[in-house]
Amino acid sequence: MWVLGLNAPPIGWHDVAACLVDGEGVVHALVEQERINRRKHAVHEYPAAAVQACLDTAGITAADIDVVSIGWDLPRHSARTDMDRLDPPVLGRPWQFGDSREFLTTALGWDLDPIHHPELVFTPHHLAHACASFYASGHQEAAVLVIDGNGDDESISIFDARHGRTLLRRERWPIPSSLGYMYDAVSEIIGLSFLEAGKTMGLAAYGRAAGIEPFPLFNTSKDSFEPPFSLPPDATHRQIVNAWWAHFAKAGHTRRHTDSYRLDQDHDAVKLAWSAQYSLQKVTALLAERARAITGHDVLCLSGGVALNCSSNGLLSPPVYVPPVPHDAGVCLGAAWNVAPPVRPGATLSPYLGRQLNGAEIDTALLSSGLTAHAATPADIARRLLRGEMGAVVTGRAEVGPRALCHRSIIAAPGEEAVRDQINQAKGRELWRPLGPVGLAESEGRHWTPNEALHQYMVGASEMTDTGLKEAPATVHVDGTARPQIIRAGDGVVWDVLTELKAMGAPPVLVNTSFNLRGEPIVDDAESAVNSARRIGLHFLLLEDRLIELDVE
Repeated sequence: MWVLGLNAPPIGWHDVAACLVDGEGVVHALVEQERINRRKHAVHEYPAAAVQACLDTAGITAADIDVVSIGWDLPRHSARTDMDRLDPPVLGRPWQFGDSREFLTTALGWDLDPIHHPELVFTPHHLAHACASFYASGHQEAAVLVIDGNGDDESISIFDARHGRTLLRRERWPIPSSLGYMYDAVSEIIGLSFLEAGKTMGLAAYGRAAGIEPFPLFNTSKDSFEPPFSLPPDATHRQIVNAWWAHFAKAGHTRRHTDSYRLDQDHDAVKLAWSAQYSLQKVTALLAERARAITGHDVLCLSGGVALNCSSNGLLSPPVYVPPVPHDAGVCLGAAWNVAPPVRPGATLSPYLGRQLNGAEIDTALLSSGLTAHAATPADIARRLLRGEMGAVVTGRAEVGPRALCHRSIIAAPGEEAVRDQINQAKGRELWRPLGPVGLAESEGRHWTPNEALHQYMVGASEMTDTGLKEAPATVHVDGTARPQIIRAGDGVVWDVLTELKAMGAPPVLVNTSFNLRGEPIVDDAESAVNSARRIGLHFLLLEDRLIELDVE
């Protein structure tokens, strides 16, 4: 059996993605649409290209698919016409016979038999999030906490998850209680977009570092919280954001128009960001404790877009697991697993589930660019990095999710703080934004405080140690934290390079940041890799086993 999971319009209108699993729940591919079409978040696009990439990876065709599972309960929304931010609009009438075939034809471009075609099923959004996190964790049982903007008609859910049983939802909160929408409101009021929440998180650290007193955004008690306004349970995103803006206005905070490159110098923007982050951390901790209490499980799995908030994740009491795709792109995985869960729990999910470059693709990119390549060893690359060169690696299958995990990464030696500014400037990023480190397992406790489960996917922040501050200053954020990745043998060439650095007597830690320019998705093909490397001004580019030396002015 083959099951295709999707995050797709009209409800799943951003971070569109597809995932392919077999009847035993083995993941064969997960591809985000943005990686193929080169448009970040693939807003309002159907995942046809992502689906085809999954099929190609597995060597099957659309005719082999038995079930298509969408990570939204679309029939529940089909008769509604008042939902905001949907394009195209929902049907405006109840779901009926024939709509499944129509959806598959429109969304995927498949030429379907009018009678025999894949079964189309709908997985409630938060259940899809929960399945993605729990089954990816490899645990036998866990409490699962889902926190996002909204999912169908809820913003927060707690599930009791046990392998071999259907996940049981124990509690849920309505959309006006959304932590994600609160963060959206703050991101927009300081001049960013709701899809730039990561920048808001990074800016918040400036408030923490400066000792700015945050103001609470939610009314909290020992085991509950509520927003400072009253709205109906079906309030729209815009209504909730406007309610938050009205609340901020009462406290003297209005919309900022500071250029994003100077936001760290805007005291009011920093205070708003820090207040949002502080409140999110406080409520998330409360919810984590609640999830453990009502399920009786010590292991906590997080999912939903808010689970990308590494600063909050890093403050939670372990054991905590966050998958590499906790945001909406990951619901394609959970939707597929809801139909065909893994038969046996085991190791945590490998993040390397995307497509891989082939030799012909690399040859074409080199020919069209007029560049040549030669073989290089990890020791060669290590020496280049120690000389101060910046390079990128595009090797193996692409990592999934928004965090580059050394298969599509820019790397550099982190020994000088100025390296951070050099890379940020070259990529077009704001200079106040942090970069992350990657290290061998021994960096846990040596360069930063250990939190191994979160560091495997770069989804948890940790305090840097004195050694980390000394040996990797380019990766230290203004508040003394970093978002690390631990890489292991078999995870790609960067592990080999780090091992060579150690053998040379250098600290086995590097700067690791996503290989892309500002506003672009992470590169995922040879041509984009070459073009981006040139535009960024990198010294070298590794495409699989071929090293390209680039001219840098």
